Amino acid sequence: MRLLDQLHRWAGGVLGILLLVLGLSGAALVHRDAWIGLPHVSDQRLVDPAALGDLTTRLMADPATRPQSIIFASDTLGLVRLSGKGGAGAYADQSGAIVARWSSQWERPELWLFDLHHHLLAGDVGEAIIGVAGAVGLFFVISGVTLWWRTRKSFAFRLWPARITRPAILRHHRDLGVLVAPLLLLSFYTGTALVFRPFAALTLGPGAPAAIEAALKPPRASGARLSDAIDWRAIVATAHKRFPEAELRLVSLPRKDSGLISVRMRQPEEWLPNGRTTLWFAADSGRLVAARDARDLGWQARAFNLFYPLHAAKVGGLAWRLVMTISGLALALLGGFTCWSFWFARRRTQIRRA
Repeated sequence: MRLLDQLHRWAGGVLGILLLVLGLSGAALVHRDAWIGLPHVSDQRLVDPAALGDLTTRLMADPATRPQSIIFASDTLGLVRLSGKGGAGAYADQSGAIVARWSSQWERPELWLFDLHHHLLAGDVGEAIIGVAGAVGLFFVISGVTLWWRTRKSFAFRLWPARITRPAILRHHRDLGVLVAPLLLLSFYTGTALVFRPFAALTLGPGAPAAIEAALKPPRASGARLSDAIDWRAIVATAHKRFPEAELRLVSLPRKDSGLISVRMRQPEEWLPNGRTTLWFAADSGRLVAARDARDLGWQARAFNLFYPLHAAKVGGLAWRLVMTISGLALALLGGFTCWSFWFARRRTQIRRA
């Protein structure tokens, strides 16, 4: 038990600041659509397929300004997001008029905050670090609850330490940690599994990573170049005809040499904000190449698709957003106070004793 206690303390001392950053940024991102603060942000989303086809055609018309992808308005955000190369992009209203434009993610707080939370502003390396931190976080929760059990009779509900002293902070850490342990377990596990898919096997079985990979794999690349004569109205109409109950969420130009335009739709049963119901169209002709209904995926892939909406509070409305806000703020408190008590408060105590 002593070794477990030392491992818990040292891991917390080393990763405390990172957990503080992840907790605060996550709590802010949960409410991102509410604080973007641009005109038309509260507009009701378009649902008419013909109007969405016209909007896509207008946004894709000029090859010089054509976005790499379009994310259509949702029930919580009435703006259309356009993404370009090198972090450039724009928000447009649902008539296609540009509301805000940026050449770098640093010009939009919600974009760099998202990058901070998901990649530590360091690309794939940062994402890997966050994945490791999430895995260690699972150890924090399990070891913390185990260590708390010895002191359970002294438990007291407190959101803030009684005093800013090392003993008071340690006691607050134990009691707050056990209160939010289920939320932290969910946050750490879903976040880690999204970065390191093999972690999905812990709850979905040993065959989950391969099943997920197969479910998300696109058709074979064709290498076809994007034609300037693509009929975007026809693409949108075909997508709605194939899946009439689904909501159009995203249109993306071919990546690398895939030669495929991808269209993502969200079925009524899906929790994932942009859905996993996907259609692929030939980039040179606009011909439908393949379609995949998220409802036909295996249970492991469908379960994996629940991880992100649970982690990012994209389901459950305001109630679940508040729950995950509590998770983020609690993580920030635990991480920040742990780092301070481990590196600074203990040193002060040792100096006074000397």
